[in-house]
Amino acid sequence: MSNAFALSTEAIVLADVAIVLLAGAALVPLARRLLQPPVIAEITAGIMLGPSLLGLLPGHLSDHLFPAQARPVLSGIAQIGLVLFMFLAGWDMDLRRLRGRGTALTSLAAAAMLTPFCLGAATAMTLHGPFGPHRTGRAAFVLYLATAFSVTAFPVLARILKDRQIGDTRAGHLALSCAAVGDVAAWCVLPLPVALAGSGRAADAVTVLALTGVFVAAMVLLVRPLLARCVRDAPPSALSAGLTAGVLLASVATTAIGIHALFGAFAFGLAMPRDSRHAVRASVAVPLGHAAKILLPVYFVVTGLSVDVGSLGATGFVMLALVVSVAVIGKFTGAAVGARLWGMPWREAGLFGALMNTRGLTELVILGIGRDVGLIGPQLFTVMALMALVTTAMTGPLLHRFRPAAASPVGRHVPVPDSGAKADTI
Repeated sequence: MSNAFALSTEAIVLADVAIVLLAGAALVPLARRLLQPPVIAEITAGIMLGPSLLGLLPGHLSDHLFPAQARPVLSGIAQIGLVLFMFLAGWDMDLRRLRGRGTALTSLAAAAMLTPFCLGAATAMTLHGPFGPHRTGRAAFVLYLATAFSVTAFPVLARILKDRQIGDTRAGHLALSCAAVGDVAAWCVLPLPVALAGSGRAADAVTVLALTGVFVAAMVLLVRPLLARCVRDAPPSALSAGLTAGVLLASVATTAIGIHALFGAFAFGLAMPRDSRHAVRASVAVPLGHAAKILLPVYFVVTGLSVDVGSLGATGFVMLALVVSVAVIGKFTGAAVGARLWGMPWREAGLFGALMNTRGLTELVILGIGRDVGLIGPQLFTVMALMALVTTAMTGPLLHRFRPAAASPVGRHVPVPDSGAKADTI
């Protein structure tokens, strides 16, 4: 190509963002016909634009469309989208709604997370030798991968419940509550393997975790009261800019501590006052949500550039089958059997299990953190990313399978076998 037609890095980035948005939008109608949420179309588009599909065509089109000099800029754009997404995800998690749910919610959330966590830990023990990065210790690798197996995509799940109009059913309401508990638990556990991977020494990891505790205390004792005052008194024009700056600064703080920027954004969202959620929605949540929605597809293509299905080989596909099986058995079975033991009919328990098996964007975010800090290598990253895609894609067909007999409204009583205790209302 002559210099007259050579594009600057800035122009290439602008063209790349346009390509990413158009590719995702083009696949959304097909995804809906296949009973899939829009995030499946966007993730698939990101993978297709990488070496797994476009890179297989003659001329190395993927490398030309997304050249090396443009990728750091695209990663920066994706990071902003992720930070905003995590802030809104934390803000949407109103943990006060979980109060008074008693042992039923606690037990179901534990079963839905601990079962895949334990199976994931056992799987990680076998994968560490052949597939774990050499500089990553076994403990950090196992803890990280077990956590990655156990998450549910809370924001994607909320969207699925809304699209399928099952948010007001007992299984839907319970799944959203358990996903909130599980995701908060996962984000509390993740700093430990991330700290171990970043420092390499237990003493340094303890320092990082201690600083993380100071950060959390500051968010609860200082930032949260300040946010309540700002939301109450600040004019809308200043509120949006101030909160966005706060999210970014919280992300910088956790990066400086030695964990990940997304922890800061999520914690800042959890610190937001809930009573004013609707009052500031028009001025803050809606525009930031639109910005995140536009920028997140860029993250999917950045992720897709690291997913190379063609490089897996026979061993990689065997590992993929193992990982998908462990993920589905752990999450679906743990959730469904737990729900059945607490009194749900099998079909409704199956609906609950199918919802809890949704991983989506949350899984990809956690995988991206592991890749960035060296907890997993390229091949395992590809396998786990495909697992996230497969398990999320399973949700639509499974809901179609279990939905007809699973419309129990919120408020039905789940029998709780505690002697002398009243049944919990869910």
